[in-house]
Amino acid sequence: MPQKKLNILVLLRESSDPRPPARVITRGAGISDRGLRRVPNPADLAALEEALCLKDRVGATVTVLAVGPARLDDTLRLAFSMGADRGIRFWDHGLEGGDAVADARVLSRIMTILAPTLVFTGNRLADRGNDPVPALAAAVNGMPSIAAAVSLTLKTEWVEVLRKGDRGGRQVVTVPFPSTILFEESRSPRYPSVEAVTEALTANVETWGLADLGLPFWEIGATGAYLTTAEFGVPRPDPVRVVTPDAKLPAFERILSLLSGGIKAREGKQHALSTDDTAEGLWRILGEEGLLVEKA
Repeated sequence: MPQKKLNILVLLRESSDPRPPARVITRGAGISDRGLRRVPNPADLAALEEALCLKDRVGATVTVLAVGPARLDDTLRLAFSMGADRGIRFWDHGLEGGDAVADARVLSRIMTILAPTLVFTGNRLADRGNDPVPALAAAVNGMPSIAAAVSLTLKTEWVEVLRKGDRGGRQVVTVPFPSTILFEESRSPRYPSVEAVTEALTANVETWGLADLGLPFWEIGATGAYLTTAEFGVPRPDPVRVVTPDAKLPAFERILSLLSGGIKAREGKQHALSTDDTAEGLWRILGEEGLLVEKA
């Protein structure tokens, strides 16, 4: 068991529901928000459930963090209804256009300010797959990061993590405090009660801006990104093939050519031979292909 009280920071992100069709924006490159349904990332909720189970066992303090616009307050209030103690949402319009390095710079700064004992989040995003931001932020702060975690066990001076290995195997890894652990979607989140959901509607969600982090604006977003968009374009539409029948053909065959889209029937030959001639022909073909073995 740990000797000190745990302070767990859980990063909650949103993912796009793949069921409604996605539409691209008319200016620039991106997905239009119109008609797009956002849901909490399932693996992040599994990480939150792992943190809440530790809170129930050893009395940890669970802080949930979301980086994004005001609609993420609903995700934080869901975490409050499940049992989180503190909710923080960071947002600045300068974050738009950033890459993983710029976003990791913001997250590492938040981790430095909060100084958590453990950082939990999901291993994958449901819509985009791998997200390197949490691991990069841990690397910036000099913290170990364990991916594909299934469960963990607290020891006195370290954490014992069971993670997925290659080909379905399992691997036990020990890491010291503080550390970042990325969980698989292996634990189902708890279902909050109606009273907890009602109480979470009035919970205080702290809103942080760029001034609270002390970062200059040129280190975030597009200005702080290593990878910038050079150019983009839309694929050329596939032209429709127009069938032009041969003008020398009769009118009936030209009509058939138009109706079939220019596809001609496969040509074949049919030979009518006797049984002996057919057998002789088959032996000749097999001999020419080298499939017959001559007896010594």
